[in-house]
Amino acid sequence: MKREENIGGQAVYEGVMMRRGLNLAIAVKNSQGEILVEKYQLQSFLKKWLNFPFLRGLVILMDSLIWGIKALNYSINVSSPSDEKIDENWGIFFAFLLSIVLFIALFIVLPLLIIKPVEKFISSLIILRLLEGLARLTIFIIYLLFVSKIKEIYRVFQYHGAEHKTVLCYEAGENLTVENCRKFSRFHPRCGTSFLLVVMIISILIFSLLGKQSFIERIISRVLLIPIIFSVSYEIIRLASKYRDFLLWRILILPGLWMQYFTTKEPDDSQLEIAIRALKEVLEEDATPKLSSEASEYRE
Repeated sequence: MKREENIGGQAVYEGVMMRRGLNLAIAVKNSQGEILVEKYQLQSFLKKWLNFPFLRGLVILMDSLIWGIKALNYSINVSSPSDEKIDENWGIFFAFLLSIVLFIALFIVLPLLIIKPVEKFISSLIILRLLEGLARLTIFIIYLLFVSKIKEIYRVFQYHGAEHKTVLCYEAGENLTVENCRKFSRFHPRCGTSFLLVVMIISILIFSLLGKQSFIERIISRVLLIPIIFSVSYEIIRLASKYRDFLLWRILILPGLWMQYFTTKEPDDSQLEIAIRALKEVLEEDATPKLSSEASEYRE
């Protein structure tokens, strides 16, 4: 029997984070080969924002980003030797700052620089914004191809595949075993990769409405519009997920599934075992996890 509830997840360094409602678990393999688990019971004081369209997308995005960085930081500390531990608060701060700077540099400034030489030959703003969007998508693919060559990142992508296989196995109503999870696809329609693709498409549409701007004005306007673009994209994904059995939805998610060829890799059995452990931990209702003041509705 298929299960309808949504389970979210994220690959981390040598492990997987799983999330079900307000339950969160991070399973990580340490340097001795042991699987360590950290569990949290999230508080629901942010839940009131989920009733406000567009605002909820931004709240959920920020919450997911913060918890994703926390999980990544925890996984690095667990899987690294004791003398290489990093401070959690500073690690979260610098990771958050670096992600913002990298996003602006690669996906806002660089696409504008790439199309700048051809602007004088094209009068249509729609065509220019389309070229900008294509440049952004190309940069994204090249970036993924480059980082996937790094051994540690490649393993994270394997854990990403393990996360998807495990969630699909659970949603199909099958027992969570390595043998059962192994036969499922590493591509999942609710993956964050699909969300980023929607973000890029929405950005093309919104940026085409801005009219003529100087180079600096374009950079500033794009940075300021990031919250709006993410909020609109979230609402589209939320609406489309309600009709995921329709043919149109299946067609719309195809590009996102194709993108997962870059962001997921086939996992080995030990990685599937860790993903299964993380999912089983969030499914245990009688466990006593740590309390946290954070909360969210999770989108994978």
